[in-house]
Amino acid sequence: MAQILAPSTQWQMRITKNPASASPMTAKMWSSLLLKQNKKGSRKSSAKFRVFAVKSDNSAVNRLEDLLSLDITPYTDKIIAEYIWVGGSGIDLRSKSRTIAKPVEHPSELPKWNYDGSSTGQAPGEDSEVILYPQAIFKDPFRGGNNILVICDTYTPAGEPIPTNKRHRAAEIFSNKKVTDEVPWYGIEQEYTLLQTNVKWPLGWPVGGYPGPQGPYYCAAGADKSFGRDISDAHYKACLYAGINVSGTNGEVMPGQWEYQVGPSVGIDAGDHIWCSRYILERITEQAGVVLSLDPKPIEGDWNGAGCHTNYSTKSMREDGGFEVIKKAILNLSLRHKEHISAYGEGNERRLTGKHETASINTFSWGVANRGCSIRVGRETEQKGKGYLEDRRPASNMDPYIVTALLAETTILWEPTLEAEALAAQKLALNV
Repeated sequence: MAQILAPSTQWQMRITKNPASASPMTAKMWSSLLLKQNKKGSRKSSAKFRVFAVKSDNSAVNRLEDLLSLDITPYTDKIIAEYIWVGGSGIDLRSKSRTIAKPVEHPSELPKWNYDGSSTGQAPGEDSEVILYPQAIFKDPFRGGNNILVICDTYTPAGEPIPTNKRHRAAEIFSNKKVTDEVPWYGIEQEYTLLQTNVKWPLGWPVGGYPGPQGPYYCAAGADKSFGRDISDAHYKACLYAGINVSGTNGEVMPGQWEYQVGPSVGIDAGDHIWCSRYILERITEQAGVVLSLDPKPIEGDWNGAGCHTNYSTKSMREDGGFEVIKKAILNLSLRHKEHISAYGEGNERRLTGKHETASINTFSWGVANRGCSIRVGRETEQKGKGYLEDRRPASNMDPYIVTALLAETTILWEPTLEAEALAAQKLALNV
């Protein structure tokens, strides 16, 4: 990820007000995975989609398109809120829609809701009700207008967070005064792989076969090197429309694999923005007829895996003398390596092999400008004596609430014994 800059004002959990001329990203036809520009003169925006229609009748497609593109704002004050939550696997996203009487600007204006937890693996059938608490809102790029996406966390009817609610614990850590005083910034690099629908094989790869070796694909252009750019670009624009603090995107080392970056975000917002960006990506790939995979090693062999590198800094790290604070943080991270690895995503052992720009899962390491280490420090940080660190261990399917909160807890709140600290410093050659 590029150098961490000052966070955008979008990090506050409010809807970013867009110009009245902004158009919703509605559903239009994807053909052969190429986004076709709308040729109708009456349309004001080219950034719209069509859905696949069962019938080949163009008039039926157009009627469906017109209904999906309806702007209800002139006719009613009511809006549609899409309540989104993390499902029972800890990585799947679920959602359902609700009509709200009028536009809102803050999640506190929204009612709590509930769902059948027995159908998501989060509650038994005899006591299946799970309560949704609205926590963050974003503009809805699919419905447009005043409609919103609502990131929720999940509780029992008695108000206790259910086991898959990782946001609750993260919010506790980020509300700790020591943590808030340090204003933790996060820049998260979300990698993902696009798969062909029926064969679950990377997009652009010959079915049952392999493309040429890695090398020409990273940040490349061309029909033989870049597969899925329209999906990446559509997602980029949709995130900006929604108010997600997305900071860039690029093609990755393995063909059919992409990355986007979210941040800098402050505290709990990092998790909210990543989860909402994942939801939008799921919806776009759904419309494109492509499968989204967050598997950390979707293809075995001499191919890069998919990570979620997390760039992190505190106020003390960003100020003069911050490099010493960074080295102290690295020392703490080395002493809790096992705790972090166990929380950094399922299947990560298939990715963290010491090859393909990764460190071994069993050994903690750090280095300047070294992408084969657990923790990388940039050259500019070393030269300026302040900046940020990059934790390269998290897998693409990690829970951002867990990872961001754990980084803050380990580097700000947790204190090792002096003996352990001294031994770790000697082992890592850290003079702190």
